Parts: sequence; structure tokens; C-alpha cells
Amino acid sequence: MPISRLYKLYISPNRKYVKTLKNLLGFVPGNLSLYRLAFRHKSVAQSVKKGVKNSNERLEFLGDAVLGSVVAEVLFKLYPYKDEGFLTELRSKIVSRVNLNQLARKLGLEQLIEYDNRMVNSTRQSSLLGDAFEALIGAVYLDRGYDFTKSFLLNRIIKPHIDIHTLEQTETNFKSKLIEWCQRHGKDVLFELTANQEGESSKLFTIHVNVDGEIMGLGKEFSKKNAEKLAAEKACEALGI
Repeated sequence: MPISRLYKLYISPNRKYVKTLKNLLGFVPGNLSLYRLAFRHKSVAQSVKKGVKNSNERLEFLGDAVLGSVVAEVLFKLYPYKDEGFLTELRSKIVSRVNLNQLARKLGLEQLIEYDNRMVNSTRQSSLLGDAFEALIGAVYLDRGYDFTKSFLLNRIIKPHIDIHTLEQTETNFKSKLIEWCQRHGKDVLFELTANQEGESSKLFTIHVNVDGEIMGLGKEFSKKNAEKLAAEKACEALGI
């Protein structure tokens, strides 16, 4: 182990935090500030420049892309004779907020996340763990690069914690869940097909789901059914269903 990492692990003022991360990740992190940022929710973040806060949202965006790429490659190789629709749906199950929340809880991320305690009773807290998980992936990527992050996800996350074949058989109907929730709470729900952005394929479907007139989810796919599923999943996530 390089001397710099030995110092961080056994001598530095941050050694307790470094040991916690090592137990969680299986390696000694390089840039500690990235990992602290990954666990900082916007509710406790400070504005740093032009209204941008030093929260984990940007790392979450990056981690989502890296995670999606790795999972897509895994599924592409695991199911050589399945079509794009099957692969998209199975990837959605793996990276769904419900599944990522469970993974984050298994890994023990709760003890590391910084957030305002007044959020405890908020429905928005339902995505807090999954958001931090994605931000953590973004931090690992910036700290160690894509190949290391891919290996980390495969060997530390996917193989020990995700049963892909079980998820394949699991039907998660977010559209039905959303409609039933809206009926129970007396809310109107509408799935609306909208125009694509300039430059997007004419074969792409863009669906907005509106709850009481407010856009709560957006889905883009090459089948209307899958676009509605993605929009409904985003809405369920936003509403804490």
C-alpha cells in the first residue's frame, strides 16, 4: 500500500473516517473531499458560486451515468439474445430508486449521510439513500477512474448484492402503483405524450406524467409503453411511493 494511503489510514486526523470508508468500499480513498461531498445532501449544503450548492447532486448525476453504463454492459453480455426493450426494463429494475435505497442500506450509508433532521418526515427523504449511493459511484469514478469503478461495482456491489435473475422475474408495475396511489389520495393523474426536443429521433416517445396538473416524471423510450413506465417510476420516486 502506498505511503500516502498508510498515512491516511493510520496517522492522519481523518483516520477514523478513512477507516469507515475502507470498511465500506474495500479500499483506501484518495480524494477524501469527493467522498464527503457524495454524502452531503442539499438540505445542509452551502452556496459556493452563482447559486450552485456544494451538495451531492452533481456527483449523483455522474454516478447515475457510470452505473447505468456498467449495468448495461453486464446485461448486454449476460443476455446475448434479448432485445433492447428487455434489457432496458431489466436495467431500470436494477437502478430503480427502490433497489438503490436497499443497496445503500445494506452497505451502511445511513451512518455517513449528512442531511437536515427536519427532513425525517418528508416524502422526499425516500430517495436520500439511493441518491447518496449514486453520488458515491460518481466519487469513486473521479477518484480512481472508470476501469476501477467498473471493477468495484461488479465485485463489491453487483455480484454480492444483486440477484439479476430474480429481478428478471419480478414485475414492478410503477404505472399501476402510481394510479392506485392517486386514486387513494383523490388526485388526478395524466400520462401525456409531448413533442421531442430538437435533434431527437422521431421514433423516440417522450411522456410526461402529471399529478394534479404538476409534472412529476418524464420518460423517453422507443416504445410508448416503456416511456410511460419510466415516467411513472420517476413520479413514484418523487412522491415517495
